[in-house]
Amino acid sequence: MSNPIDDVPIRDSMIRLGQLLKLANLVEDGVEAAELIKNGLVKVNGEIDDRRGRQLHNGDTVTVNGQTVRVVAPEES
Repeated sequence: MSNPIDDVPIRDSMIRLGQLLKLANLVEDGVEAAELIKNGLVKVNGEIDDRRGRQLHNGDTVTVNGQTVRVVAPEES
């Protein structure tokens, strides 16, 4: 059985990976985010990504410790 994906609304059209991890409460702080990313424990769209500054856009998914979240950006007008 797969885990549910939680939507995480963001203010702008893009958010960086480290920021999203904090916003989604997947990490306590930036230091923890950096460690997880550096150690290859974060997947973006199903693939390991080691770039803390990776830009995420609407629909991108991030998985940490078996928990997955989806970026939901505002509609562009």
